[in-house]
Amino acid sequence: MIDRIISPISTENDEPKEVEIDNNLRPKDFSSYIGQDRLKKNLQLSIKAAKKRNEPLDHVLLYGPPGLGKTTMANVIANEMTAQIRITSGPAIERSGDLASLLTNLSDGDILFIDEIHRINRNVEEVLYSAMEDFKLDIMLGKGPSARSLRLDLPKFTIIGATTRTGSLSAPLRDRFGIIHRLEFYTPLEIEQIIKRAASILNVKIDDLAAIELAKRSRLTPRISNRILKRVRDYAEVHGQGIITLNISDDALKLLDIDELGLDTADRMLLSAIINNYNGGPVGLDTLAALTSEENTTIEDFFEPYLMQIGLLERTPRGRKATAKAYSHLGIKRNMSVNDDNQAKLV
Repeated sequence: MIDRIISPISTENDEPKEVEIDNNLRPKDFSSYIGQDRLKKNLQLSIKAAKKRNEPLDHVLLYGPPGLGKTTMANVIANEMTAQIRITSGPAIERSGDLASLLTNLSDGDILFIDEIHRINRNVEEVLYSAMEDFKLDIMLGKGPSARSLRLDLPKFTIIGATTRTGSLSAPLRDRFGIIHRLEFYTPLEIEQIIKRAASILNVKIDDLAAIELAKRSRLTPRISNRILKRVRDYAEVHGQGIITLNISDDALKLLDIDELGLDTADRMLLSAIINNYNGGPVGLDTLAALTSEENTTIEDFFEPYLMQIGLLERTPRGRKATAKAYSHLGIKRNMSVNDDNQAKLV
């Protein structure tokens, strides 16, 4: 599997430092949160109304591709509500007892953020229904004929769920969220502003032209822009005077193998596989996963959203297809004589 800039592996020693830096780069309130204007306006309205009624915020579901700021937005909501936030993830809540422990330790107005909420165990999810709707927790004590149900009162809390796959959420769980919003890809100008803000926090100087260039290659995603900025900063400190100029950024991005559209080696390998092995597609997801040695979910969550956003990939009922723009970007001549009916069978 090819290592990617969007999922770098850090060593145990530098992980705490990297986490601290990432936390410093996160905006703490709506005024410092760049982009997602429609989402911010709706959330600000809901928060003001909830505070005016002296009630907890309705449960919030945030969805969209990874790296767009769902966790950051959850922390911003907590700060704006002046509430305590506890953070967990769907896979970490394995049993109903784990959920009970989390919920009973909350106080009125607290926020529980559940990342990857679509991966919650179905048995745990059923316990969550009454907790979200009635602020009651039903627990089974004992087993067999002697088992009995105990209902506990819970504090008035807010759950913020984040997911990259809303289709994997069950309808009963999705219906219990009063506020549901999708995070959209950012514009190049917004990414440029995020890069300049991050550079200021990291105390590194960056030219306007360099910021524009980094923004072009950040896949319209803040998480990736911050990671690229840190790697380019390293290059500038070693090969320059610590100042990120256009030339420095170009050289660093060549070293990282990130092209002018923000594609890395893995992106280009996926598109090349569709074009060279299957005449541009359509090709099934399982076949693509086998060709690229990537998981199906990785292709769906990390590759496809951006490639489709910039018009290089098309998802059809029959499979994935490379567009004419993908051929042009990779410098491959398109064979117009190929008929869809003669193309590779789907898996």
